[in-house]
Amino acid sequence: MSDLWFGLAAGVALIVLANLGLVRLARWNAKQAATVVALATVGLYVPYGIVRWPGGDVFAIHLGIYLLASLTCGMLLGARASGRGLHWGPVTIAGFFIFVAVSGAVFVSVAERGLDPVLWGWLFPEPSDQREVSSMFPGVIARDFHKKEALYNQYLQQVERQRQRGWQVHKGWLNEPIAGQPALFRATVQTRDGEPLASATLVGQFLRPSTSTLDVDFTLAETAPGVYEAPVSLPVAGHWNLVLQIRKGEELHEIQANTRVRDR
Repeated sequence: MSDLWFGLAAGVALIVLANLGLVRLARWNAKQAATVVALATVGLYVPYGIVRWPGGDVFAIHLGIYLLASLTCGMLLGARASGRGLHWGPVTIAGFFIFVAVSGAVFVSVAERGLDPVLWGWLFPEPSDQREVSSMFPGVIARDFHKKEALYNQYLQQVERQRQRGWQVHKGWLNEPIAGQPALFRATVQTRDGEPLASATLVGQFLRPSTSTLDVDFTLAETAPGVYEAPVSLPVAGHWNLVLQIRKGEELHEIQANTRVRDR
């Protein structure tokens, strides 16, 4: 379980216990108990969150769910004490905000850690050859899309040269990549006629979509004619973009792809 979900579960459990203690042991009114617990939560969590800043989205989700937990306790315990049951209006409003907060927590968790392998396999079945990385369109310069207009003619020329050259590139991991652990990445390059392309230079980057500070540069060494590989370690789980450049003399062949790294 990630730190996000552990913190949410532990905080909600403490809030529920605090409300139950004030209502059943101290004989407080349910609304008073919920108000006091909510204020105490703000007073304790806000300074803690500022000192150990987890990011604005994580901070807001924690605080929102904690306050919703105290509100829900006040509603449920108050309805039980009065014996009149809950009105559908407050229940609908509270349920909506709980849904929004929990959905936000799920999105943040997926963005930081990636999908659970079981859920990922169900939503996105792996191809028959699991070592292949799905390819995207060939490019010229990684992520310089803001210069697209100025480089458009050069881009078209490069794409046409690559099409005429007809090099066949197969790339992928030899074992499933795990965050923080080196995994062997291999690329095999052949000519249009299927002959190994030997003595080429292969360099690339794994690009993190959310921040360039985590980008990883790598160079593949030739281990056999037309076969290039090297261990690569990516620091965090989730989706990564790949830019791979193949140089042979004056010829440049660039491809882009994407891959996914599993959490530890």
